[in-house]
Amino acid sequence: MRKLTYGMNVSLDGYVAGPDGDHGWGASSDELFEWWLAEEQAVDVIAYGRRLWEAMSSYWPTGDQQPGATPAQVAFARNWRDTPKVVFSSTLDSVDWGTRLVTGDPVPELTRLKAQDGGPLRVGGPTLAAAAMRAGLVDEYAVVTHPVLLGGGLPFLAGLDARVGLDLVETRTFPGGVAMTRYAVRR
Repeated sequence: MRKLTYGMNVSLDGYVAGPDGDHGWGASSDELFEWWLAEEQAVDVIAYGRRLWEAMSSYWPTGDQQPGATPAQVAFARNWRDTPKVVFSSTLDSVDWGTRLVTGDPVPELTRLKAQDGGPLRVGGPTLAAAAMRAGLVDEYAVVTHPVLLGGGLPFLAGLDARVGLDLVETRTFPGGVAMTRYAVRR
């Protein structure tokens, strides 16, 4: 059975996007970007919710062709294009870039993907992750906390039906006051 991880950049007050969908608040550094690259290279399938898919697919298909792209950004773009992706959406009609669209309940498909042989899965987007969390499918959380308070926006975690015990398995700091904490679900 594959491991399913949910991880995103998060403000100190718990938002992955600010009001009006703003993502420009994070403290960027080459070291943090390279960490995200390694995380993405380690997975066999990425499952996206619609909003995160739209943000990622608006840039990364040609991210390696952008003026001034760093070697890590070139590698990220190429990895993003090559990694199988599944988008869960009830509003999209089609997707591209090696991606499959699922329009119904995400839990049966995430359960099926997790039960397959292969490398780890990553779920991206808080709405999709909430469905996976409520179904008990998430094995690990990677929380990359940035030193900013947004005061509102799209929260990293949605309401759960029950308490979930976690074990801290890794911490790391990055330039700009960014801290990554990784937690495994206690089973």
